[in-house]
Amino acid sequence: MDNSGYIKLQACVPIVKIGDVDFNVSQIKACISEASRKGVDCIVFPELSVTSYSCADLFQQELLLRKAEEGVREILEFSKDLNLLIAVGTPVAIGNSRFNCAVIIAGGSILGVVPKIHLPNYNEFYEKRWFESGKGQTFQQISYAGRETFFGIDLIFSHKGVRFGVEICEDLWVPNPPSSDLCMAGADVILNLSASDETIGKHDYLVSLIAQQSARCRCVYVYSSAGWGESSTDLVFSGNAMIGYDGKVFGSDERFTTAGQAETKTVDIQKLRLDRLRFNSFIDSYQPAADYKLISSLIEGDSTDIQYEKDLEVDPFPFVPKDKDRLKERCEEIVNIQSYGLMRRLSAIGCKKAVVGISGGLDSTLALLVTVRAFDRLSIPRSGIIGITMPGFATTSRTHNNAWQLMQSLGVDCREIPINEAVGIHFRDIGQNPELYDATYENSQARERTQILMDLANKENAIVIGTGDMSELALGWCTYNGDHMSMYGVNASVPKTLVKYLVGWFASNSDDRTSEILKDIIETPISPELVPSDNDDIAQKTEDLVGPYELHDFFLFNFLRNSFTPEKIFRLACIAFDSKYKKEVILKWLKVFIRRFFSQQFKRSCMPDGPKVGSVSLSPRGDWRMPSDASSNLWLEQLDSIIL
Repeated sequence: MDNSGYIKLQACVPIVKIGDVDFNVSQIKACISEASRKGVDCIVFPELSVTSYSCADLFQQELLLRKAEEGVREILEFSKDLNLLIAVGTPVAIGNSRFNCAVIIAGGSILGVVPKIHLPNYNEFYEKRWFESGKGQTFQQISYAGRETFFGIDLIFSHKGVRFGVEICEDLWVPNPPSSDLCMAGADVILNLSASDETIGKHDYLVSLIAQQSARCRCVYVYSSAGWGESSTDLVFSGNAMIGYDGKVFGSDERFTTAGQAETKTVDIQKLRLDRLRFNSFIDSYQPAADYKLISSLIEGDSTDIQYEKDLEVDPFPFVPKDKDRLKERCEEIVNIQSYGLMRRLSAIGCKKAVVGISGGLDSTLALLVTVRAFDRLSIPRSGIIGITMPGFATTSRTHNNAWQLMQSLGVDCREIPINEAVGIHFRDIGQNPELYDATYENSQARERTQILMDLANKENAIVIGTGDMSELALGWCTYNGDHMSMYGVNASVPKTLVKYLVGWFASNSDDRTSEILKDIIETPISPELVPSDNDDIAQKTEDLVGPYELHDFFLFNFLRNSFTPEKIFRLACIAFDSKYKKEVILKWLKVFIRRFFSQQFKRSCMPDGPKVGSVSLSPRGDWRMPSDASSNLWLEQLDSIIL
């Protein structure tokens, strides 16, 4: 594992010949050599891969067992100078019993031998005819393949700072898989050596098992099962090389090939460990099934991160699903959560009116659309929604027209209350120079608008719907006691990069007139429109002032959801945005993010109620509790030490 927690794993399915140990070992050695060349840290082969799985009664032949042991010795000698952990399957005779085992190898040594616990003996399986269960077989010393080693089901292996547990095929399919206890005892990665045959529908179920187990155990699950060359007398073995990572499965589509298969994945162990610490229910119910023994490979972890960077696939938009169908589903689910939360609030307080300030921008548009949906589902007339546009010194005709037309197209109560005169009087009262475009100039407009919304809500017996999003809250890009305040914030945990997709989802499900308005709003530059221009153009562009929201949302997700260090976030951002931003630009805006995130906590400490829609939120009553006077020095110092 490197300094940032990455390790490269491979599930490998070589071609086999039944009972031909020499051929099988030659294939295993070739795969090991190729994996080593690619910098793989751990490679996993299928169940009984040294002999092939479908040897049947040949497993009772002493000659095959002796040859299999010689084959393992050959693999040991071949790999003694290689820097990787190897898991191969082979039959092992100990005393008067024969076991279906995984042999774990590193640096020319056998770290341990793990027997299969659950032997299938139903339908097409007859494993109890040939093997004994490993149940009850705990830590003991044995001699195998010319090496002194350990045998038992209670072994966990440490290699390059990562802990590995082992289970074999059927062990995964039982109600309480050994991997559950192994993970709670500290295993980060589960290696499954398997030989599952193919039947209709079985593969999908298998993928779901791997996905669920990797998610529940917050682990990496490396699965390799027998493929081409196994007997087809009554069964077909299609070969599966899959890696499950925290609920996602990679490599599940590659089957039924006549060549060897391999799935290689660089994974973040540090993230999984941080998740286990965060979600304390992970360990609450743990009752040790065994006194697990930790066996180290004595191979140190890498001191550099460079070798892993070329392998990493880093999603630049962690809040936005890549798959279009999945994105549509996600948008509908988020809108349902937002509207349902508002529906419950309206019902709880017996309110049938809402006030929404409409600027013609994305956030207020989304808030209005969600409010309309909530009113429709509660069978409250849309006329109970009071939409107010409040043009000021810098409002452009584009945003003004979009705001007005949107309200009209949705059939809400449309009102316009200009703020120039009231703000001008306020400037006079506090002695503000109206030609000085400073924070007072801008915030006075925001607070005047909020005052209008609040007072009108009192007058109409309504509630004010907040429009600000999670990205703005993270940066504090909102006016304290201005647009920062509302009576229910429907967008409070929706990041800016997702807002436009939600509005786009509404556009695709609206009539032509509304859809065209929404599409133009999506194309409008993000702006607070508080500083006027000489013409009718938008003078202020938020991302020019505070930085690109796509970067800030990336920083926010990895800081809040993954608890990564600023240095790691920077490295990941450089990979994710390699073709778009220079490293110095990313570093600049990451420093801005850290400074603002810490300094603006006071705004989040008193933020209004609002529904949580994703894996993270900034509510002081929910996901994020931080003192408003916390120092950012520790985080900024790490960034200052980065050499570009």
